[in-house]
Amino acid sequence: MANLNKVMVIGNLTRDPEIKYTPKGSAIADIALAINRTYTTDSNEKREETTYVDIVLYGRLAEIAGEYLKKGRPVYIEGRLKLDTWDDKQTGQKRSKMRVVGEGLQLLGGREGGRDGGSNGGGGEYEEADRAVRRPPPRAEASARPSQNRPPADPDLDVEHDDIPF
Repeated sequence: MANLNKVMVIGNLTRDPEIKYTPKGSAIADIALAINRTYTTDSNEKREETTYVDIVLYGRLAEIAGEYLKKGRPVYIEGRLKLDTWDDKQTGQKRSKMRVVGEGLQLLGGREGGRDGGSNGGGGEYEEADRAVRRPPPRAEASARPSQNRPPADPDLDVEHDDIPF
């Protein structure tokens, strides 16, 4: 059976990122998003609900979050769910918390307080941060791909791309 653990959320930061460092110097950022949902009830009444999601970022993503994200800023996070469990030191009870481990982020909205006064929707260091977090994932199928130098096994079925008439 196949498994999938993928989360994609867009929301606004509820607080400034909290950045910590491991003894080896790797950054860890804790952030929280408020994700709003508007819906209409059966009686045509508009309602809004807010879901709060805790997110942890590691390495370069944590550094970017600490440098560019501020409370209220919209952000797109891609990642996976993780259940953290621990023993509460005060009560001795088992505790758990579901959160998202961020594996990618994209800064949304315009710049605030940048060198150009925020009038430019992007540019400079803001664009550099966006490029840093939009790395394409490694391609696993590249090593399983057959050699491009061997001739087609059956000329009628396995034609080269350039030989297709349309």
